[in-house]
Amino acid sequence: MSQYKQFIFKDYRFVTETKSLELVYGIDDAFEFKETYTFNFDFQPYQQEALDRALQLLFFMAGVSYYKTFLPDEIVIEKGSLDKVTADFLSQTWQNGLGEFFFVNKLDPRRKISFPVNAENVDPVHAELAGKLVGLGGGKDSLVSIELLRGEEDLATWSVGHKKQLSPLVERVGLPHFWVDRQWDRQLLSLNEQGAYNGHVPISAILACVGTVVAVLSGKRDVVVSNEFSANEPTLEYQGVQVNHQYSKSQAFETAFQAVLQSKFGDSLRYYSLLRPLSELRIAELFATSGFETYQDVFSSCNRAFTHDSNHIFWDGTCPKCAFVFLALTPFVPREKIESLFGGKNLLLDPGLDVTYRQLLGIEGGKPLECVGEVRESRQAMRLAQPAYPALDRYQFELPDDYDFRALQAGSMPDEVWQQIENKLR
Repeated sequence: MSQYKQFIFKDYRFVTETKSLELVYGIDDAFEFKETYTFNFDFQPYQQEALDRALQLLFFMAGVSYYKTFLPDEIVIEKGSLDKVTADFLSQTWQNGLGEFFFVNKLDPRRKISFPVNAENVDPVHAELAGKLVGLGGGKDSLVSIELLRGEEDLATWSVGHKKQLSPLVERVGLPHFWVDRQWDRQLLSLNEQGAYNGHVPISAILACVGTVVAVLSGKRDVVVSNEFSANEPTLEYQGVQVNHQYSKSQAFETAFQAVLQSKFGDSLRYYSLLRPLSELRIAELFATSGFETYQDVFSSCNRAFTHDSNHIFWDGTCPKCAFVFLALTPFVPREKIESLFGGKNLLLDPGLDVTYRQLLGIEGGKPLECVGEVRESRQAMRLAQPAYPALDRYQFELPDDYDFRALQAGSMPDEVWQQIENKLR
């Protein structure tokens, strides 16, 4: 039982003059939190009802960052409308998206999170939208999506925060870009110091909801993300529950979110991953041929380059994400070029990363709690790397003879989009 009884969705306010959205949450009468988003671009004409539905989705999803501090027993809605479809979706996303948080904090992963229903289902609103928005995160995956779609009319990119890190990359991409600034409540830092719970939240679900707001305000129809098939693999099992660090990048989340958007916008606003049919290793191969030379000095997949106190792109060269990216690129990019990303360092030969590689390969312990590929594709990449690196023969593992990292898996993008890019993926 929590020491606090209620987590309260208090208010959301969109101010057109300042292009800002303020979200207000509370825990009993003890705490009030404010999170602000600023949409720093010129708006296209939009339907107020469509915008309000998108704002409410973000309002409800973003509350997870504050709910997790004390895990109050009851969720209370003081502003906003929740029909059963949306309430069930939010309950499911918070429950699964906090799986890693429960594990790290040694909490019961089966504790019930239940959003109340306070409204009947409504008819979809039809928003007049066209074109695609590709979320730009700074890493190789979104750059592969951009290059697959390059040449399309009405193609643009967008991002949340990290403007100093991303500006050189945005300039190199050369497409219209929509900047969004997010200011989370810094009370979280002091509360964490005082013993409040802290940990991983389903940030990609929050970003998906930000994307729907950007779509309405920019006049774009498709929110395109770059989540691969590997994101579906659970990271570990905890108290009988499958925990996936990447739940909000998984196909399970994607299809659930698509159903919510369908109920609110019909087919006029869509969300999907362009890379779902692909393995991480296949994405690395595509990036090696379509983007590495262009973006090698302005991209990074290292999460530590995108913390709130960082202001530039870098690769720290010590984290599981760096270790995996180095491994995934090794079969497809010349050694000296990969090493140049990491200041001349070769991560495959770094003794300090031996345990990390054993985890990635499924030899020792569980997969790292990071956005990394499947065990079998790490094994395939290592198998391809071993002839050039005899020292890597110390990693012994099995790999099915019929495993094909280039095989295409099921996705959930619209048929016409799949037909447009299918030949480029084969």
